[in-house]
Amino acid sequence: MKVHSEAGTILAINGSERVGGNTDHAIAYAGRLIAERGAVLRTIQLREHRISPCSPCGDCNSRTVPCQVDDDVPALVEQMTGADGLIYAAPVHGFGLAHLMQVFIERAGVGYLRFTRPLADKVGGIIVTGRRYSDSSVHNQIVNNLLLNRMILVGSGFPVLLRNTTGTPGLHDAEGVDALERMVHRMLDMVQLLKQHQRVDGDPVLPRRDRNERVPRPRRNDSAPTRGDIENVH
Repeated sequence: MKVHSEAGTILAINGSERVGGNTDHAIAYAGRLIAERGAVLRTIQLREHRISPCSPCGDCNSRTVPCQVDDDVPALVEQMTGADGLIYAAPVHGFGLAHLMQVFIERAGVGYLRFTRPLADKVGGIIVTGRRYSDSSVHNQIVNNLLLNRMILVGSGFPVLLRNTTGTPGLHDAEGVDALERMVHRMLDMVQLLKQHQRVDGDPVLPRRDRNERVPRPRRNDSAPTRGDIENVH
């Protein structure tokens, strides 16, 4: 369902299975910042949805139609395509990305998003929560996923890595909270800039040159591009 605010609609995807944990606190704070700007935050709690892992059918990379596994992923992808911006928020578990977000990224990406890249040009943001270790690695993984989906990442200084060694859920990392504030405001600034361009120009800011990166691109001939070919691409 597409519900838009003139100031922008941001959709947070919460990949934590812990109710009231650090990730929940971070998203709630982001929601307050977004509301102060007159925009809307909606949240998908992955823990509340039926998300099946990839099945043993084995044809994910060769199939030409979306995945047929019967779960909630298609409806969640539809919500993502209706937002102006997306925040991926997840904790570090076992020195890696929490399993709820990992399974969702795999199912949504290979099963649906890779065919037409419907998240292209949406503004992306990332929140990683953890105790102390591997948060940068998890952040880097999600960065790569957002770039794969042709989303727009707005630089805002330090990444939003929220550390908490107290044992009590909450926002105890002052530098991380400052990074969260900057990221949210920069995301909203970019969302509003893109919406303004759309109103004035009527066309997307960035042209769509292909459906996805697996579609063969036409070349002058069948040979590999030469250095001159590469230098002359405009």
